Amino acid sequence: MRGSSGNLPWWQLSLFGAGCTIGTAFFLGSGIAVRKSGWLVLPLFLLVAVSTYIVYGALARMTASNPDKGSFRTYAQQAFGRWAGFGTGWIYWFSELLILGGTLTALGLFSQVWLPGVPLWVFAAGYAVLALLVVVLGSSGINKAENLFAIVKIAAVIMFIAIVAFLLLRGTAIPDEAPSGMAEAAAPGWLGAWKGLLYAFYAFSGIEVMGFMAAGLRKPEEAPKAGAIMLILITVLYIGSIGLAMLLVPAAEIKPEISPFILVLEQLGLNVLVHALNGVLIIAGFSILVASLYGVSTMLVTLAEEGDAPVWTGKTIGQKKLPLPALLVNAGGMAISVILALLMPRSLFEHLATAGGIVLLYVWMVITLSYLKLERPGVWGQIKAWGAILLMGAAVAGALAEPSGRPGFWVSLAIAAVVAAVTAFMSRRWKAAKPQLAGAVTKSSSRGQGRQGGGAV
Repeated sequence: MRGSSGNLPWWQLSLFGAGCTIGTAFFLGSGIAVRKSGWLVLPLFLLVAVSTYIVYGALARMTASNPDKGSFRTYAQQAFGRWAGFGTGWIYWFSELLILGGTLTALGLFSQVWLPGVPLWVFAAGYAVLALLVVVLGSSGINKAENLFAIVKIAAVIMFIAIVAFLLLRGTAIPDEAPSGMAEAAAPGWLGAWKGLLYAFYAFSGIEVMGFMAAGLRKPEEAPKAGAIMLILITVLYIGSIGLAMLLVPAAEIKPEISPFILVLEQLGLNVLVHALNGVLIIAGFSILVASLYGVSTMLVTLAEEGDAPVWTGKTIGQKKLPLPALLVNAGGMAISVILALLMPRSLFEHLATAGGIVLLYVWMVITLSYLKLERPGVWGQIKAWGAILLMGAAVAGALAEPSGRPGFWVSLAIAAVVAAVTAFMSRRWKAAKPQLAGAVTKSSSRGQGRQGGGAV
């Protein structure tokens, strides 16, 4: 079903996209990419940014051709059949649950900067309950709040860049690990870059959400421009802030449980800024947690409305149409994250980032393949699309390059296998239902003809 254009200007979509993208995946996940890849992380982020724009560009062009609220799920169904829309919807739901778990964990780690004695699972549980309360009590203002927090997050990164650059130029800050040549800059080698590739992609997670919003653009054909400007902005911020951080903190000293930007400010002795930035990280992470929880709950309602989820999960409550059953289902997913935080507090974020990043890349691959099938681009468009798919495949495979990435890889594979099995089961049901429906239509038609014949006699 073709959607209708809305009143959303392109710049507001850019701002919303920045708000959805700049979050814990960057503020904490980028540290994992730096630790594994060293200075190669900078060209890696640039390469991933180009690939991300190719994926978003594919989604934007499909949106411009057919602005539909189902976004990439609808396009997958149009390209390959109902099974593709069903499978893509559930794969994305699982990826969002994993990202929710990663966000909860990151919020707990940020909070431990202030209260290191409190267990991680306590923070995770507290933020989960608080996010549920915010969604239940104030869901109508979530999008407006996300735009405000997007400005706060962008301002925080710009201020970090400005302060560190000023101190370096003034000579107050002394670089610890400035590479003296190409060989030294590429010290981890291509194997290190391969290991860090997934976490660079993870830092850009959220661009697919712009697809849902793009259907409401005043001019849907401006969707590619909105994504291009947003990605250029955050790529400059990402590379600038990470590059400056690496001048002051060696890659080997970056820890997956502490934001590299906090480490830099601590090393510079800027304790006031440490606390201020940590507060911004918590606010930014919590805003994304609330928006993601509401978004994934709304998506579960949409799946139910289209017959791709149990009917009861699509029920809404009150005049605000609060998706309470869907919220309860997703609360169960967050409860699993809290339990995992109790069992493996130190390594949980990396495992969730690995699994969530891989599952999300499965969705991005489907978006690109749907674009190839529906839009049938020229030779250059096909080269770009297949290049992005190959790079995403390399990122997924890179998780197997070392032991710390393997648990997340196997979790993502198990999720894909479960979704594939359920999709195959549902496909058989749909095929079995078609002959019955056709038979019912034929029988009804015959009865109608019989009544018409009787009247004629």
